[in-house]
Amino acid sequence: MTTTERARAAVAPLAPGRIGVPLPAEVIHRYLGELDTWVAARRRELDLLDAAVVRSPQRAQLTRDMMLSMALWKAVKDRLDLLLATWDSGRVGTTERERISALVWGRLDATLDPSLLARADAGDGQPHAPGSTQSGLAVSLPEACRLSDAMAAQLRTRLALDPAADELTSRLRDLRAQLERIRDQVQLEPAALRAAPEAQLADLDTRVRELTEKHSRGGDVGGMIGPAEIEAARFERDLIVGGVERRRARGLVDRARELRADLESREVALTRLVDQCVRQVAPAPKYAVPDVAALGELPNTAEKIEAYLQRLDQVSRAMQVVQDSYSRALGEREKLLQRMESERAKAAAAGFAGDSDLVAIDAITSDVLQRRPSPIPLATELVEAYEMGVQWLISRDREGLLSRDREGLLSRDRDGATR
Repeated sequence: MTTTERARAAVAPLAPGRIGVPLPAEVIHRYLGELDTWVAARRRELDLLDAAVVRSPQRAQLTRDMMLSMALWKAVKDRLDLLLATWDSGRVGTTERERISALVWGRLDATLDPSLLARADAGDGQPHAPGSTQSGLAVSLPEACRLSDAMAAQLRTRLALDPAADELTSRLRDLRAQLERIRDQVQLEPAALRAAPEAQLADLDTRVRELTEKHSRGGDVGGMIGPAEIEAARFERDLIVGGVERRRARGLVDRARELRADLESREVALTRLVDQCVRQVAPAPKYAVPDVAALGELPNTAEKIEAYLQRLDQVSRAMQVVQDSYSRALGEREKLLQRMESERAKAAAAGFAGDSDLVAIDAITSDVLQRRPSPIPLATELVEAYEMGVQWLISRDREGLLSRDREGLLSRDRDGATR
């Protein structure tokens, strides 16, 4: 709850029914809820008033009224406790509802705290007839609530604690707390950039201090707090946003530095890969390795860093294209070597490893693949020629076997017919 809400005077709820008449359960439930809220609000209000009385030059004159207000509140609170016990969370019949009506409209004499009343009499400094205070407070619960409202209003008036004044006090307190947050935020500024916010803080601090002093003297500062609040809010927002932007910029710089270092390492490795590819295969791809140094030094502003990061990303993608192309070219030679190994094994398994044609093709293919650089298109044709030779020999041999099998079958058939 805000200070303004605490300072606003609580108003007692209207009591339902009359003595001796049972109250409807829903009416009791609503009234007890409103009364409980009022009791809590009045207690907070009395705490504020009591603190103001302690600080007030009229402390001696206001003490008795404060004591009476506390005695009334205590009597109402005690009666509320009895009402809630009788209500028992709604488990009531006709008898209980009649008893609740009697508790609402009956006299509070028995629930008033004699010690508080005695202290109130002593604080008055005026002679009283014995029992006059008690007889003066022989009231019902609704009357005690209304009397409490009236006495609280009287105390507020005598202490000049109207809601508007209390709101100004609260706003000034919040403004001073905001200045402390701003002071902490200013200390987080870089040393090179701290002079301007420190000067702005000093000016704002002086204004708030003058407003506080003027308000404490009873001056009207309502029209001057608003501009100070707006300036403080804007100042704090700018400091926070500036800090966030600097942290974000530092994060971007760190990311750019890491990405650049990675690209520089990749550039060295790619240069070696390109050299290997050019030495080993022909034709080699024609891509150039991107030069990271051409990007220039790291910038120091967020806008330039973001653009720099985009350029680093473009370089990274270009390097990936180069790497894929040259790796693929080198991989073609390795694939051809593996295909030749596989076909040699197939030829040996079929018994054709010594075939003169295969031996000749193998020799030429091995020579071409071992060249530096190796002509990949020619090597591909030679490997395919070796594969075709192996396939032809295997198929020819299979056809020869089938032919011999057929001739054997025919011969056996002729021999059987002759016999």
